[in-house]
Amino acid sequence: MISKEIVFNQLKGKLVVSCQALKDEPLHGSEVMGKMAKAAFVGGASGIRANSAVDIEAIKGYVDLPIIGLVKRDYPKSDVYITATRKEADELIGAEVDIIAIDATDRPRPNGESLESLIAYLKTKGQTIMADVSTFDEALKAVKLGVDCVSTTMSGYTPYSPQQCCPDFILLKRLVDTLQIPVFAEGRISTPEDVKRAMDIGAHAVVVGSAITRPQEITKKFVQSIQSRGDKQDEHTNGVQEQVRRIN
Repeated sequence: MISKEIVFNQLKGKLVVSCQALKDEPLHGSEVMGKMAKAAFVGGASGIRANSAVDIEAIKGYVDLPIIGLVKRDYPKSDVYITATRKEADELIGAEVDIIAIDATDRPRPNGESLESLIAYLKTKGQTIMADVSTFDEALKAVKLGVDCVSTTMSGYTPYSPQQCCPDFILLKRLVDTLQIPVFAEGRISTPEDVKRAMDIGAHAVVVGSAITRPQEITKKFVQSIQSRGDKQDEHTNGVQEQVRRIN
């Protein structure tokens, strides 16, 4: 683990690629994620965001890049699943990641733990903390609690944040204009144009995941474009046939 000043400097103005695949996804597996991270590195990525200690260990065997680590784990009676408790935090501390990402949304946390106590615990362990937020107020609260950077990761993934298909550039700009700590852009960033816009707004770095590392989602977009073309052709054909019927 390197100091936060060094890691933030290494990531400033750069691309971070999120290399994650859950158990129900075709590319699930630590060795695959290691190779995915290597591919991202070859393509020019300056950092990796990764899920679970085992994936992080595998990734470290392939690349020497700053790693934003998290652990996704579901708990009953809580929608918080990104580094939700001390248990996940300890796993990431053991993995020696450079930044620990935590869900900093305003939702009930598992096991009666609080965001305040989790951040305080990580600070006693000397960890660099990223707050994944969905709203401006959540970011302000996280900053007051002592996080080192924030990310727009959760915008659109809480019921009270904007539900939209595109990145939340409005939230990003408010955070950049207000906060004195690094602001990372993440969430539904799917094109190079999205990345450029986020950088132009002032994002410290941009995190891209599915648009690069989930081939099933990338394939689906191409298939949908073909299907939509077919629908338009059917509409055109039906329209022509109707015109012919009217003429005849």
